[in-house]
Amino acid sequence: MKHTYYSDGDMRKIAWVIENDSTSVNQARTHIEDYYDKITTEQSKFVALHVGIFWGIGRFIIKNGDSVNVLIDLKSMLDHLVGSRPSADPFVINRTRFIQQLISQRNLLVRYRLIGHHDNKATSLLS
Repeated sequence: MKHTYYSDGDMRKIAWVIENDSTSVNQARTHIEDYYDKITTEQSKFVALHVGIFWGIGRFIIKNGDSVNVLIDLKSMLDHLVGSRPSADPFVINRTRFIQQLISQRNLLVRYRLIGHHDNKATSLLS
C-alpha cells in the first residue's frame, strides 16, 4: 500500500498525519519530560518522524513492504536523511539510526520529498 506521511515538531509537541487511498489518521503528542522545552525544532522533527512511523506500524496502518512518501518541510533534515549532508548532532544521528532500523526491519520503500512549511498537514496539529 502507498502512504503519504507528514510530521512536524516544536519544542513542546510532535504531530504526524498518515494518508492512503482509504484513510487519513493524525496524532499529536506532548513531548516527554526529557524533551519538553529542551530540544531544538529540528531535533523535534526527527522525533516526530521516528515516533509517527513507529506508531503507524504499531497500529497496522503501515505494513511490511509498504511504500511511504515522507514529506519534509526542513531542507537540512531532508539533506541528512538522503545522505547528502551528514549531521554533527548526536541526537539527530541517533534518531536517524532508529528511523533507518524501522525502514529496514519492515522492508519499507521510503521516498523523501521537500515541501513548503505551509503544505505540511501536521503543522496545524501543533497549536
